[in-house]
Amino acid sequence: MNTLQPSLSLEKPENWVISKIILNQFKSDPNFEIIEFVDHEKWTFKELISLGLKVSHNINKLNVKKGESIIVMIDDPKLFIPIWIGASFLAVTFVAINTALRGEVLYHQIETSSPKLIIAEEKYYDEIMKINFDRKKTKLISPLDFNYSRELAETQIVESNNYDVSCVMFTSGTSGPSKGVIMPNCHCVLFAIGTIENYELKENDKFYICLPLFHANGLFMQLLACIINKNKAIIRGKFSASNWLKDIIKFKATHTNMLGAVANFVVAQKPTALDKKHHLKLIGSAPLPKEPEKIFRTRFGVKHVVPLYGMTEVNIPLYGKKDELGNGTCGKLYKKYFEVEIRDPVSDQKVKNGEVGEIMVRSLVPYGFMQGYLGLPEKSFDSFRNFWFHTGDAGIKKSTGHFIFVDRIKDCIRKRGENISSYEVEQAFLKIPEVTEAAAYAVPAEGGDGMEDDVMVSLLLNKNSEINYLNWIEKAKLNLANFAIPRYIRIMSDFPKTQTGKIQKHLLKKEGVTNDTWKNIN
Repeated sequence: MNTLQPSLSLEKPENWVISKIILNQFKSDPNFEIIEFVDHEKWTFKELISLGLKVSHNINKLNVKKGESIIVMIDDPKLFIPIWIGASFLAVTFVAINTALRGEVLYHQIETSSPKLIIAEEKYYDEIMKINFDRKKTKLISPLDFNYSRELAETQIVESNNYDVSCVMFTSGTSGPSKGVIMPNCHCVLFAIGTIENYELKENDKFYICLPLFHANGLFMQLLACIINKNKAIIRGKFSASNWLKDIIKFKATHTNMLGAVANFVVAQKPTALDKKHHLKLIGSAPLPKEPEKIFRTRFGVKHVVPLYGMTEVNIPLYGKKDELGNGTCGKLYKKYFEVEIRDPVSDQKVKNGEVGEIMVRSLVPYGFMQGYLGLPEKSFDSFRNFWFHTGDAGIKKSTGHFIFVDRIKDCIRKRGENISSYEVEQAFLKIPEVTEAAAYAVPAEGGDGMEDDVMVSLLLNKNSEINYLNWIEKAKLNLANFAIPRYIRIMSDFPKTQTGKIQKHLLKKEGVTNDTWKNIN
């Protein structure tokens, strides 16, 4: 891993402070071209710092103090990035908000954050103004209203430490109300360190970033990693499946990250003669099923498809090895900075290799985890009980040291005394050619006492696919035990999803068995 200067070695976690790192990179090589946008606009470290200091000047004039929060609701990365940098120079807490939020969810995040300032693109003003927040305590402003003629003086930069809160990011809320994750500088930087070390980033590598910057993957795993390691970041503000390969070819990108939904959209594109005409060496992703991983390796010729496992709360404690097939695993322990064990979710006792339990994580670096959930001390305390962070994810550790994600514990289905993995049900249906997406979940059993579940699966089909429920059931039986066969199947025109592409199963569960649901009477 590169170091910035002897005085700021990244081998010392006390130096893991975003503002210090960025300033140091600027001073060491101000003319290095660190960012290129897909419209070909380019920023050097000098230009990046200048924009950040101009934003800092404006935030400072609005009397926002160290530790106070600003909410940012911005799509445009050219506006988003300078505000993030500017906030770091003032040790202000940067609250990154998903721009797709509306109504009660948006209200919840604004209310929870208690911001001094909301910086938003004007197209979101109407939605924000519907929210009942204290207009005297919280000012709403557009970044286009800033005065960009003056910079914050270097003497006005606020001292910050690795334990100071840098950012709050909200969980995606797949299983309930989103929670604000309090992220100290050290935690944010460790995301980037993990990318640099596990991907073995070299001097001339370029990172293609098409994931949202309000997500830790886009902002810290990718952009901050580029800043720390002096790798050019190629940035597209919004993911486009049809432009994904074109961008990678045009800008000679060598690395990129993707989430599950992004991978599915890319794989669904029609093959072309250009599929292998690129410089892409590595894709980092949440564990991929064998077939999409195979497609990236064979059709696209990507040598390294690296699975990983993490959460906003705990960073990325598991990475696949570059030269190994993922085969649906989460990789192995990133043992330099983490401990991971599979434990019984009730007793907290360690289970044997091969047995299902809860994935529990510990950081070996002080402040390498979140500090807690914003405004939720009881949930924070419960998550860290017995000195392990309880992820809420069910998993298995193999004798080889590889970890397998099984399911969200809350998504496990209980039927006739058997625990059923919704993930396994989904994978069985995804093997059916007509099915492009699947979500399996529990619904109350007919005539039950409330303690028994039936299995329901909702499916998204290829265009013009014929519906043949009985045939699909027979195909699913090839990979599922009889007790795991769904009682209900529902065809969807679209799934409710978070901005990062996760299916919101809690909304599907709430809808339950609808009038258009097919019932398996066998």
